[in-house]
Amino acid sequence: MLIKIILLLLFFGCMIAVGLYARKSAGNTTDFVLGGRSVGPWLSAFAYGTSYFSAVVFVGYAGQFGWKYGIASTWIGLGNAVIGSLIAWVIMGRRTRVMTHHLEVATMPDFFGSRYNSNVLKLVASAIAFVFMIPYTASVYNGLSRLFGMAFDIPYTVCVVTMAVLTGVYVILGGYMATAINDFIQGIIMLIGIVAVIAAVLAGQGGFMEAVRTLSELESDVAVTLGQKGAFTSFFGPDPLNLLGVIILTSLGTWGLPQMVHKFYAIKSEKAIKTGTIVSTFFAIIVSGGCYFLGGFGRLFDSPAIYKADGSIMYDAIVPSMLATLPDILIGVVIVLVLSASMSTLSSLVLTSASTLTLDFIRGTIVKDMDDKKQLIYIRSLIVFFIVISVVIALNPPTFIAQLMGISWGALAGAFLAPFLYGLYWKGVTKAGVWASFICGVGITVSNMFFKFIASPINAGAAAMIIGLIVTPVVSLISPKLNKDFLDKVFKCYEETTSNVSRKEYLKED
Repeated sequence: MLIKIILLLLFFGCMIAVGLYARKSAGNTTDFVLGGRSVGPWLSAFAYGTSYFSAVVFVGYAGQFGWKYGIASTWIGLGNAVIGSLIAWVIMGRRTRVMTHHLEVATMPDFFGSRYNSNVLKLVASAIAFVFMIPYTASVYNGLSRLFGMAFDIPYTVCVVTMAVLTGVYVILGGYMATAINDFIQGIIMLIGIVAVIAAVLAGQGGFMEAVRTLSELESDVAVTLGQKGAFTSFFGPDPLNLLGVIILTSLGTWGLPQMVHKFYAIKSEKAIKTGTIVSTFFAIIVSGGCYFLGGFGRLFDSPAIYKADGSIMYDAIVPSMLATLPDILIGVVIVLVLSASMSTLSSLVLTSASTLTLDFIRGTIVKDMDDKKQLIYIRSLIVFFIVISVVIALNPPTFIAQLMGISWGALAGAFLAPFLYGLYWKGVTKAGVWASFICGVGITVSNMFFKFIASPINAGAAAMIIGLIVTPVVSLISPKLNKDFLDKVFKCYEETTSNVSRKEYLKED
């Protein structure tokens, strides 16, 4: 217990110290929200990765999908690395940095307003982000309850409130730069922790080969394995189609999430983009690939502790049951690992939510005259508001909120992915095309919550994104185009040259 407490105190002390250190880098709105657009490659890459993977992945998704798909769930982690990190950085990184800097925008809704010359689009995008990011924020706490109960016998309420307060303190003090520096530290902890945990868990099962052999001999419900023998050690697992849906949602979805795309706004230089691409991909392979790989052995830890009274599986209990027999020092590492994953994601979400609501909804709409000092006051106040609301929801989650947590990722990415991605490359996207994506993304995921025409909410989210990518260009081709002179001014940023090289190829030091 002493070891665990010491690790926690060191962790918390480090987070607060970083917040105090970063105060000098948060003197105005641009610095507070974007780190002055001068964040280097390693900080950018780790900020992206740690915002991507939270306790939801380590405890919830790894347990749930590892149980369903076995070792094949590792494909989810690899998809996250290749599609969600590598390709996302290559396709979106440079163009996002150039155009958002040119348009002088700091948030995704602000991008929609400036790129498509529509204040209404900005306000609606801000409302969508507000509605669906709060339950997503609340879900970040969920993975902590069982782990803290197992390690410390501390009430879930104490854990949630402590984590929320500490996160709020360093984000309010240092803004984006404090978040980025802490993300780097937390990312290092996550990398070391996941490798150590995998090695320890497999060693407890007699090693990798013995664990695979035992898993291959497990018998299960034919409805799960479809009659396959050794389904949980097969290449694509017992249900490849639904596995593909999970890969699409958790990988492609990052392209349309405001808190993820926000990292590209703050990129410093061409070197930062190239280096950040490599680092973020490596990070995702280890952390996400490791989490899902570990979860793939969950069935080896089948016990009454993971079942509800009605016989259904408590997926959030699977990973904690795998870790319960680890040495105290490793359990302490796991606690800090999950805290790192959760606090990094939470800080990114609340900063994005507060800045979006302030800059895109309140400024100019509710408060007409808002100088830089007032903007910072509003953003910091809303950070507190978002944290309080997420804590209240996490402590008392009503049924509809619990359902909303599952669709928030799909709704956000389904609505924003297509108009943001196409908007970086194609002048032909129209306001009607953007509206079509907003309606499809939110409409499909929310209506499916009530009517369940797609059995899996995850597949519904994946479908929303794919349909948005189809509907946006189709509607844009048949709807009124934006003014040509306006579009030329927007895309002029790509034609500016630095050392006689197009900005499409090179991003200068700003």
